[in-house]
Amino acid sequence: MKIVVCVKQVAVLGDEVEFTDDERDVDSDFLDFALNEWDSFATEEALQIRERHGEGEVVVVSVGDEDSEDAIRRCLAMGADRAVRIEGEGVSRDPISLARALAPVVRREEPDLVFCGVQSSDAVQAATGVALAELLGLPRVAVVTKLDWDAGAKTARVDRELEGGLVDLVEVDIPAVLTIQTGINEPRYATLRAIKQAEQQEVAVVEPEDVGEPGYAVRRMFVPPKGEGAEMLDGSPEAIAQRIKELVEERMA
Repeated sequence: MKIVVCVKQVAVLGDEVEFTDDERDVDSDFLDFALNEWDSFATEEALQIRERHGEGEVVVVSVGDEDSEDAIRRCLAMGADRAVRIEGEGVSRDPISLARALAPVVRREEPDLVFCGVQSSDAVQAATGVALAELLGLPRVAVVTKLDWDAGAKTARVDRELEGGLVDLVEVDIPAVLTIQTGINEPRYATLRAIKQAEQQEVAVVEPEDVGEPGYAVRRMFVPPKGEGAEMLDGSPEAIAQRIKELVEERMA
């Protein structure tokens, strides 16, 4: 049994933000970096499956430069068996390019399951996992909140989160790509000893294959102008309702 988990080191905005000179990115001096939250749940789910079956391998794969290995080693400290970093220099950060970079590496691993987080907290595209499934030619289920699968079984049963709190129960053929939602489990904390061991563990580095043209390009980043602020309404329910009516009519005039 083998599960590949695709993870990402994400940029976390601080209280202050300044942009690069070309206005296409945030100055790195104003960013912190961490393992994407959704990917921590995906990693934990893979580890729990391995532990329930008492065997198997969890392989973490990521696209990025050497600095991104901090997030990869977080997954190793949690208990992942191996890690592969695809050199990210020259690879666009749009979800299609990332999926193209991931696909050949994931395919070579021949996994039973491929996990991705539903989305990344910095880009919020929710597209890399489903694009990867298409490139691999595998069935996929998005926004998974529960997984029931026995190693060697040809199908898995998953709960998929829908709008309005609804849940869709799906049976999917294996191998498959699943994008994992937060709340499916409780990601474990890595012990200090595990963190130290992960720092010494080798991370395989591979060059990306041709990923083609970027799926999109950032033209400009900016802080939107502030509006006039909110108007606080006081008084009786009738008076508040009347004021809301007046505001709506003013905006529609």
